[in-house]
Amino acid sequence: MTAKSLMQVLHHLPDVKDENLIAGIDTASDAGVYKISEDTAVVNTVDFFPPIVDDPYLFGQIAAANALSDVYAMGGMPKLAMNIVCFPPDLDLSILEEIIKGSLDKLKEAGVILIGGHSIEDKEVKYGLSVTGFVHPDKVVKNSGAKSGDVLVLTKPIGVGIITSALKNRNISESDADESIISMKTLNNISSKIMVETGVNACTDITGFGLIGHAVEMADASDVSIVLKSKSIPVFNAAMKLAKKRSNLPKSVADGKGYFKERVLMDKKIKNELVNILYNPETSGGLLISVPKGKKGELMDKLKARGSSAYEVGEVVKRNNEWVICVR
Repeated sequence: MTAKSLMQVLHHLPDVKDENLIAGIDTASDAGVYKISEDTAVVNTVDFFPPIVDDPYLFGQIAAANALSDVYAMGGMPKLAMNIVCFPPDLDLSILEEIIKGSLDKLKEAGVILIGGHSIEDKEVKYGLSVTGFVHPDKVVKNSGAKSGDVLVLTKPIGVGIITSALKNRNISESDADESIISMKTLNNISSKIMVETGVNACTDITGFGLIGHAVEMADASDVSIVLKSKSIPVFNAAMKLAKKRSNLPKSVADGKGYFKERVLMDKKIKNELVNILYNPETSGGLLISVPKGKKGELMDKLKARGSSAYEVGEVVKRNNEWVICVR
């Protein structure tokens, strides 16, 4: 679903008022967070989608990592999961077995228990998970806490959607997509733990609305504006070349440009292929972390020491009346 369509629907939902609701749909949070005691809050999320790679085991791994990411983005620890399965009746069940096996192996890596699920017959395979995690109410990291003067740190390169689209159309070999595939199946658990330890102001994971879309959500939720430094944004090697051809672009790139462009000031010197990548939908993308300038070095050093990528990609500034996101 496009950002425009989703927002049209969400705007018609009633406001939810509950003193124990820490994070909900009002700020486009990555997951819902509800306080159940003085030292425990529950984190709930759900995500599923059609295959983006041919290998069913690999698809299961990516789908699991993607669903778990929303809990990590809130600073939580996922503990329980349930399968969501759509599967054609005439397709070999061994395919579904491999999808679930890949998912289970990734859940095991995360220390998460699969406790059930739901399946229906459908014309197209779709798979994902609902995930429940836990977090201390005082340690929830929301997308609404970014403050002017913060530095923005991104933990994974972008460009996945363009690469997987080209892979589906046989415009790129699987070996050329390896870098992005490894990234998609990599958990955000280490990055999440380190940002909580460091003490950051805000976080969101970069998924279906791309870097621009999720940066807009963070800026709106925090009542700030964001400046992105185009030369500092990490991009997968294969993505830049592929982004030059329209046939490799997911439809949501154009949808994102149409919906967000009025709120984005894009430097005219930036190449069109990079613009496409900035609006490109990500799957199991990295965390975009808003950290106080004084803690930036600590955060990045710890991330790199634990084997996680860390890129300084921008800064948070006071709310600008003319633009929400500026890309220089």
